Amino acid sequence: MTPDQDGRCGWCGSDPLYVAYHDDEWGRPETDPRALWEKLVLDGFQAGLAWITILRKRDGFRQAFQGFDPEKVARWGEEDVRRCLADPGIVRHRGKIEAAIGNARAYLEIEAGEGFAPFLWQFVDGAPVQNAFGSMAEVPVADDRAKAMSKALKQKGFKFCGPTIVYAFMQACGLVNDHLIGCPAREHCAAEAARVAF
Repeated sequence: MTPDQDGRCGWCGSDPLYVAYHDDEWGRPETDPRALWEKLVLDGFQAGLAWITILRKRDGFRQAFQGFDPEKVARWGEEDVRRCLADPGIVRHRGKIEAAIGNARAYLEIEAGEGFAPFLWQFVDGAPVQNAFGSMAEVPVADDRAKAMSKALKQKGFKFCGPTIVYAFMQACGLVNDHLIGCPAREHCAAEAARVAF
């Protein structure tokens, strides 16, 4: 896909929710560790689904996952899993719910050590990568950085974090700027990149 008539990346289409996500969130450098964890968990839930499905259920996820507070989710047990499996406001998948609990525990260990944000940002040498793609056909589904991050996350105990999921996460959280050349959001994300330093 090439940019749409407004210059946006063609993947966002015309759905107002998707357009707002594209314009205001996707590609903006995120450095808050809790927000990074939330997004990684949501990207894990997306596996096999369209991102718009997750966007439409994001408020439901935030309610079900207690504001994506990793300290709370890390203490969950089977009763919480069953509660989530009965909640139509989220994607009801036992493996992904259980992975989110394990990922919360893994997050807390990393955050207590080197810090979750520095841990993730090290894979792009502490600064957003500014790609320069002219069409979506040029954008990879993963790269060596995503493969390295995926491997490291798995070694720390994370699940549902393969290279494709991780690369989508890196795009969304601005570790890489994959807005297409000519997209208005591209320059906003590039400008915000200057404030990131690890």
